[in-house]
Amino acid sequence: MAKRKHVEDDLENSADGDDSEQEFSGLEESSSEGSEDEYDEIRVEFEWFDPQKQDFEGFQMLLRQLLGTDASFFHLGAIADLILEQKLLGSTVKTDGNEGDPHSLLTVLNLRQHRNRPVIKSLVDYLFDRASTSSSLSPLINLLPADSGNEVGLILSERWVNIATEVVPPMYEMLLEEIEWAVNDKEPYTFTHYLIWSKIYHAVPSTLDETTNRPMKKMKPESNKDVDDGQSMYYFHPEDEVLHRYAMLYGNFDYKTPVPEGDSRNAFQDFGVTPHGHLILINAAALKSAVKALKTEFPFLPTTSGATMDESWSTTP
Repeated sequence: MAKRKHVEDDLENSADGDDSEQEFSGLEESSSEGSEDEYDEIRVEFEWFDPQKQDFEGFQMLLRQLLGTDASFFHLGAIADLILEQKLLGSTVKTDGNEGDPHSLLTVLNLRQHRNRPVIKSLVDYLFDRASTSSSLSPLINLLPADSGNEVGLILSERWVNIATEVVPPMYEMLLEEIEWAVNDKEPYTFTHYLIWSKIYHAVPSTLDETTNRPMKKMKPESNKDVDDGQSMYYFHPEDEVLHRYAMLYGNFDYKTPVPEGDSRNAFQDFGVTPHGHLILINAAALKSAVKALKTEFPFLPTTSGATMDESWSTTP
């Protein structure tokens, strides 16, 4: 596979590795009654692959998670088909070999090139509508039209919970290389801007505290947060905080479909979450600098057996 070869070359250059599989060590909280600082180590091997037809169902599941409660507005199968048509653009991360399920996806769709496709029209119409509700996103209204002269690539990036952020920089780096190769082959990927579709959330105190007089714990301080309209906003994708430094604009939007109230009624946690959509606009030149920054912020730590990293994996539902 092309992706496996790309990663294998990187390992040979940096750590004399002889396999494209990346081994990561995660840390899981111990289930014993000992100190809260006790952890069990978990090792997971990740592999990078091109999007392939067997990923169709997995892509729909990842897209449903990325698009949140508004996922039902879109034909997810049509988006997955469009991703698969771009056979050498974008990448997946798996742990069970080529036939395994994708645990992470990153790709880009040309909004102008595919503007006549119903699924792209529905995505663009949705973006117009949501941008009109946010002052920070309103400039997109003039940038997205097909006759604006802009070539906007819509980046879709999603992964399952607890898949390490460290898998993301290689995916972006591969994407930029593939775009460069495609442009050299006269394919329509000469983008002026990239629009990254992401998500963010704010914490909601459990309503059980109001009825049970249960003392409520304070949230632990976190670095991966921002402030929007006086609320602390937290990142589902920690890499977004780095991408913000290179962005022309970024902002949040509310989903049209209400988030189920049950999210804030958890009997086992003091806080629930209310998710929001999040968009980041970066010009093409700045994305290259952003990817370099991602590699610095979330680096691989090469060893003779591959690459390792420490990640806190929560066992709390």
